Amino acid sequence: MPKTSARVALLFVAGYTAAALASATTLVVGDDRGWTMGVDYVAWVRGKTFKVGDKLVFNYPGTEHTVTEVGKNDYFACAGGDALSNDRSGSTNVTLAGPGTRYFICDIPGHCTIGMRLAVTVAGGEPPPVASSTSAAAASAPAAQHTMGAIVAAAAGVMIKLTLS
Repeated sequence: MPKTSARVALLFVAGYTAAALASATTLVVGDDRGWTMGVDYVAWVRGKTFKVGDKLVFNYPGTEHTVTEVGKNDYFACAGGDALSNDRSGSTNVTLAGPGTRYFICDIPGHCTIGMRLAVTVAGGEPPPVASSTSAAAASAPAAQHTMGAIVAAAAGVMIKLTLS
């Protein structure tokens, strides 16, 4: 009997995990305007809930902009020298793999400082910071990247396989 109830519990957890991952949303950064100058990305984020598994799509002219993922300090300093990733393909897709805040800037000189930067907090993380000229000095070390979504999905797959064995 205990073995059967354990299998049912494992199937329930695996089903819940699969449903959570299946409900991922694709969000086009900046909506119709895309990733460009003149968009208020703080306003764009407001009211949105970002979940593990969601995908951000950055659409932009690759010759004019970059999507550069940086740490918290570099976000406030508008500095891409220690970038976690950098793309200028014109269409950048970023899957939000775990909870926490992710920071993106355009690393073309002057673009970030006039507002071309984005901070998104994936459910389970801290609220996104508000950019200001005095925030750079107060910024702390970049948050660690989490891969909880991938770990949970892999664990669910293993549990299903064990349950069916």
